[in-house]
Amino acid sequence: MSEHMQAALDSAATTAPAWLKDVLHSGRTQWQNTTWPSRKIEAWKYTSLHPLQQTFEAAPDAASDIGTSDIPDFSENRLVFVDGKYQAQQSTECGTDSGVRIVRFAEAGDADAARIKEHLGNTVEANKHVFANLNNAALSDGLFIDVAANAAVDKPIHLVWISSGEKPAYTVNQRLLVIAGSNSQATVIEHFINRNETSSAFTNGISELVLEQGAVLEYYRLNLERAAALHVAGIHCHLADSACLRSFYATTGSKLKRLDAVVHHAGSGAHCEMNGIYLPQGSEHIDVHTCIEHAVPHCTTDENFRGIIADQSSAVFNGRIHIHPDAQQTRAELSNRNLLTSDQAEINTKPELEIYADDVQCAHGATVAQLDETSLHYLRSRGVSRAEAEVMLSFGFINELVDGIRLSALRDYLRPFLARRFAGDAELARHLL
Repeated sequence: MSEHMQAALDSAATTAPAWLKDVLHSGRTQWQNTTWPSRKIEAWKYTSLHPLQQTFEAAPDAASDIGTSDIPDFSENRLVFVDGKYQAQQSTECGTDSGVRIVRFAEAGDADAARIKEHLGNTVEANKHVFANLNNAALSDGLFIDVAANAAVDKPIHLVWISSGEKPAYTVNQRLLVIAGSNSQATVIEHFINRNETSSAFTNGISELVLEQGAVLEYYRLNLERAAALHVAGIHCHLADSACLRSFYATTGSKLKRLDAVVHHAGSGAHCEMNGIYLPQGSEHIDVHTCIEHAVPHCTTDENFRGIIADQSSAVFNGRIHIHPDAQQTRAELSNRNLLTSDQAEINTKPELEIYADDVQCAHGATVAQLDETSLHYLRSRGVSRAEAEVMLSFGFINELVDGIRLSALRDYLRPFLARRFAGDAELARHLL
């Protein structure tokens, strides 16, 4: 480890709650024995970690002048974090009578600490996700969302993670643990943005979603940091009997952005919906790896990701569905479609099916295409300029997934956001809104 990295881990060890010390010690031991991922490793073949080969400082103290007026109001339940530090004055928390408890690791009492330790890290295969070890080694705080059994939380829980960019390069370790009790219903939104696009703020995040029997969780993740932002994330999910996870990912590009989403079907009858869009521009890069583990019978998965890669940007999509020998009566489908709007844009896609059961219904596929000249000609022949036609066709490529978002407030937010991203000029997006 670098001298700075050693200092950062020492600092975390002194500020973390006493009950987390074992997690830090285990994480540090595993991180010190970890081989740094290189392009010789298949999982990192198309993504360089060179942007991380620099000196990072500790995260700055939370800036007091960080505004939130431009952050949408998805819900009354909003928790804001700036550079990993909780901002009480900008947050509105739901009461315990709503059936959900939200606790910071640093403020957890004995009962909450015991419950967190019982579940923390259980969904993460650290030997496959090396940055999870670094997260454990530097963990000093986190957020625990505990949804009571049979509770129906009607208001979404909106978590806003802001990088202030007050230093040229610094690290933030983000950690979330959600436990959805049996037969409960809840919605969680994780929203990542950066205020200074020239700062190389490095977010190393781990989110764990544990769904107990019959639980239904809607999970939305908006990774909207831009430019020089660095983000490596792991989203790890565990589904018990008849649990249902509906997830949606919206990801813009940056200097380095890597998402690993892993779902374990551990209970019979579990269902997973995983949809997402990724939209790199300029010279940005995005790497999305998903893995669905079907370990038991009678589970279903519907996965659909679409990417629009523009300019000189690059993207990676690797979707894997693993059907274990005992996972009979499984139905799983994976689709990845990509649109290149420039002859310099690049996509590396690899959908995978690994099947060891003989009574299953599975399908997978990937496409890579450019804008259809016939469709462009059709629009232009009806008085639409080429620039506006390109915007309309690009938006139409992902519109089906945006329309499928169940949360109307989020859907209404993404439409103008995407229109501005595609068009630049509001006049070109007039037919999209």
